[in-house]
Amino acid sequence: MPGLGERAVSSQLGQVTAEWRQKMGPASITLPPSAARYTQTLRTQLADILINRDGPAIQPGSRSYSRSWIRDGSLTSTALLRLGHDKDVKDFIDWFANYQYDNGKIPCCVDEHGATPVPENDSHGEFIYLVAEYYRHTGDKAELEKMWPHVAKAVAYMDSLRHQRMTAQYTVGANKPFFGLLPESISHEGYSAKPVHSYWDDFFALRGFKDAAFIAKELGKPEANDFAQMRNSFRGNLFESIRQVVITRKIDYIPGSVELADFDPTSTTIAVTPGGEAGRLPGPLLNRTFDKYFQSARLRGVGINPWDAYTPYELRTVGVEVQLGQRGRAHELLDFFFKGQRPEAWHEWAEVVYRDPKTPKFIGDMPHTWVGSDYIRSFLDMLAYERESDSTLVIGAGVRNEWVQEPPGIHVSNLSTEYGPLNYDMSALGKVVTINLRTGIRMPPGGIVVYSPLDQPVLSAAVDGVAAPIRGQEIRVRKIPAIVTVRYAR
Repeated sequence: MPGLGERAVSSQLGQVTAEWRQKMGPASITLPPSAARYTQTLRTQLADILINRDGPAIQPGSRSYSRSWIRDGSLTSTALLRLGHDKDVKDFIDWFANYQYDNGKIPCCVDEHGATPVPENDSHGEFIYLVAEYYRHTGDKAELEKMWPHVAKAVAYMDSLRHQRMTAQYTVGANKPFFGLLPESISHEGYSAKPVHSYWDDFFALRGFKDAAFIAKELGKPEANDFAQMRNSFRGNLFESIRQVVITRKIDYIPGSVELADFDPTSTTIAVTPGGEAGRLPGPLLNRTFDKYFQSARLRGVGINPWDAYTPYELRTVGVEVQLGQRGRAHELLDFFFKGQRPEAWHEWAEVVYRDPKTPKFIGDMPHTWVGSDYIRSFLDMLAYERESDSTLVIGAGVRNEWVQEPPGIHVSNLSTEYGPLNYDMSALGKVVTINLRTGIRMPPGGIVVYSPLDQPVLSAAVDGVAAPIRGQEIRVRKIPAIVTVRYAR
């Protein structure tokens, strides 16, 4: 700035730096210096998400994507909630709810001209999920009550959609896999040329039915039982549809749609997170889906499989690998995706990453903060995630050996979960890793699971000095605060 001396510039820089530190929110994550890229990318992506907002509207970009999708917004809001940005999410919910149609339909997108009428059938479930997720993190029952009419109308609309595929013609022949699903949609960009029955839509609808039943129960609404029946019926139809497509098309993975039986693991991730269906889906089919993806991704990463470009929405697979117990795979994938950060020092991704960085083609927005939120959610899953199947909080399932073995270890403070703020420290001394679970969270119904931090054989574990059983890689804790020690063979 003309006329400003060095002292004035330094003062203003310090002021802006302090303001941004405050804007980062209450969550604090400290890793050893060798892991600086992880936390630097976390902070940068959080800042970029906040910068890309337009008032209450959460946007994936400010140039190509200067509009707000509930699809992007719901998952980006999840990242914000986990880092303590409750008000930003509440403002987004309140703003987007105003654009709901009278028939209960949630628009896919809102821009300066208003709601986009194009039907994208994932939107209704995403909105309900977002309302429930905000409540799970904040306990704000007043907001939940305020959103109840919007939720109830969205459920009625989803129910009307699924009934379009429950007539007699969908009970026989080639139409049977469509029975009880949502109608065709183009919510998945790969289906824009011709709408199909997308399982992306259906898994978000299932998430919506599940959360609608949860919301109704929390508010003591008489619709709770009806919504639970819709949830169960829809899940049964969805799983049966997948089973039929797998058999008739002779595939060994969860397909992306009925018509194409396409292999689309990046979209299938939402069945696991935020869908929460990993414990209910057929294990071999789910595992094979991500085995197949990883095998292909590894060949790409080492240069055997040729490639020109990819979309870093694939970052979602990192969190799924963590939740499937594949820590090594998760980090191998993330190491590859980090190479797509351009410029490297910016700690962000464009929507499209080309092998040749000088390729003069469409990159979407850079930074693209829906992609950024996928990173945040996957990285935070490495530190802690909620496991719906047994109502537990899983800690440390994705930490690297060196994060624990190098000083100062891992320090997590005020990381928001549906059980309250999580606080813990994890470090190694010789052959023993100590996990200090500090006060803050409420004990989950299924307890806390500490996942063995090191990829080494475990000799023993203890909770507050009392021997604790180890099942697989898991030590279950039923008290807070607690000190967990894990002793290794080498």
